Parts: sequence; C-alpha cells; structure tokens
Amino acid sequence: MHIRKFLIIFLFTFLSWVNLYGENTKNKKFVYLVDNLKIPFWQIMEKGIKKSCDTFGYDLKVLDSHNNQKKELENTVKAIKDKVDGIILSPINSYSAETILKLTKKANIPVVISDVGTKNNDYVSYISSNNKLGAYNLGKYLIKELSKKGYKEGKVGIIALPQKKLITQERTAGFIEALEKSPFKSADLKQVKTRTEEETYILVKNMIEKYPDLHAIWLQSSKTYKSAIKAINDYNKQNEISLITFDLEPDFLELIPKNIILAAAVQQPFIMGELAIEQMNNYLNEKKVQKEVQLPVNIITANNIKQKIYFIEHNVLGMESN
Repeated sequence: MHIRKFLIIFLFTFLSWVNLYGENTKNKKFVYLVDNLKIPFWQIMEKGIKKSCDTFGYDLKVLDSHNNQKKELENTVKAIKDKVDGIILSPINSYSAETILKLTKKANIPVVISDVGTKNNDYVSYISSNNKLGAYNLGKYLIKELSKKGYKEGKVGIIALPQKKLITQERTAGFIEALEKSPFKSADLKQVKTRTEEETYILVKNMIEKYPDLHAIWLQSSKTYKSAIKAINDYNKQNEISLITFDLEPDFLELIPKNIILAAAVQQPFIMGELAIEQMNNYLNEKKVQKEVQLPVNIITANNIKQKIYFIEHNVLGMESN
C-alpha cells in the first residue's frame, strides 16, 4: 500500500516537473513584419533572420505586407492577437513604423527594427546601415571616375526611392553632398512609385532625352537595373552614361567587372537579419542590448570585386544560407 502511494506521488511529481520543464523550454514565437518580399533585399534579410532563429531555437512566422499599409496594420494586429514573444520589423516607411510601435508598446511586445528607421524610439534595438556615408562615398567614387574619363562638368540623374523613409532621405542627402563639392550636378531626382522595370525605363529614357550632358544615372535601389541598362543601350550611350546603384544583385558579379555597372554601394542584409535576432535574444535573456547597431556600406567596383567575393556572397546575398 505504501509502495503504491509512493508511486502515485512520484508519478504526479514527475508529470508536474515535465509540464513545468516543457513550459520553460517551449520555443518562443517571433514574427517578422516585412515591407515586401518581392524585393530581393528583404528576401535576403529574411534568410538572416531565419538562420538566427534556427540557431537560438525560436519559432518564426513571416508576415508580408506587400507594400500595403492596410495589410501591414492587419499583420501587426494579428501578431499582437497571437501574443508573440517578439517582433522583427522592416516597415513600409518611417511613419507606419511609428504607428506599429505605439500598438506594440501598448501590448508590451518587444520590437527590433531591421532597416528603415523611425523617430519613435520605443524599440529594443535598431539595426541599420550607414546610408548617408555610403551614398556620399558612392558619389565621391563616381566623381573621380567621371573625371578620369575627361569630363569636366555634367549632369547626374537620380532615380530615387520614395523619400518617406529616413534611410532614403539619408541616401539622397549623402549623394547630393558629394555632388555639391564637384563640378557635376544633379540633373533631376525622380521618385519611383511602382518600382517596376517599365517605370525605371521611362524615367531613364526621359532623362537621356532631356539632358544632353547626362553622364551618370544613380539607382537608389538595384532591383530595376535591367531596364536602366536597356534604356542606356537603346540610346547608344554605353560609353557616355555610367550606371551606379545602391545595393547589389547576383548578376552584378559579372556586370561590375565589365563596367556595365560602374559601382554599387552595398548593405549587408543577411548580417542585419542575424543581428536583429541576436539583439532580441539578448533582451529576452536580460543580457546587454545595443540600442542602435549601424553597419558600414561598402563600395564595390571592378577594382575590388574579386577580393570581396566572400563578403558579397555571405553578408550581402546570403548565399551560404541556401
């Protein structure tokens, strides 16, 4: 009888311990709220986030806003209702980020922002690139190369991303600052609306027709580089108009050595994604958290691309995670 009683007490204690242990080791749930996964930059950042979640043992759900603020808000509400343990946020713009942070603060859900940025600092950590300095250095490199070609003055066209994000404002400011210290001036700044190949082609075409002394085009995003190249080729301006970009696509590994693309200022989205989870992990485990982490932007050219292959494939393109 005593043995039976002992076994019952032991079994009850054991099951209670298993339930308690299971609760303590249950994977925490994270959500990645992302602007638009059609954009390669966000796809690569997602890879970094997933890899880091796997490393720490976190469950991850990715909610794509498809560049629609209504959808972004719905995704935020869903994450809050699901009582997730943390949110990694790559918002559509800096203004929508403020709204999201107000909602998550009220729900007591920690947020790490990975790129874009906002004036509302109710976040655990902000992972970013030094967009202003990167764009400035890209502008300085362009000026040097145009001077080497024998141009003493001329125009540079800018195909800009919507300027509702702090990061795009910083890119524009840095690039314009570089031009202001040179004989080369901005011909025009056109903000894209659809980010399609057709839109970029028309914008570049119009600039070529309007400015006879156009010597360069800067794409603030690398996504629609093919249409920019096509427009330049269609007007037989390959030797007169240089193309530079912010960010980089896999094809650039061939295009940059051929000088079809003169240079690219590259961020490190894969590493940014990893760092976002690392900072969230630190926060949840009451370790030291860096409020802001800013990574350098590297200028990739025909002169250094061979030496930068590993950096590009891992930090920039996230190829090792495939």
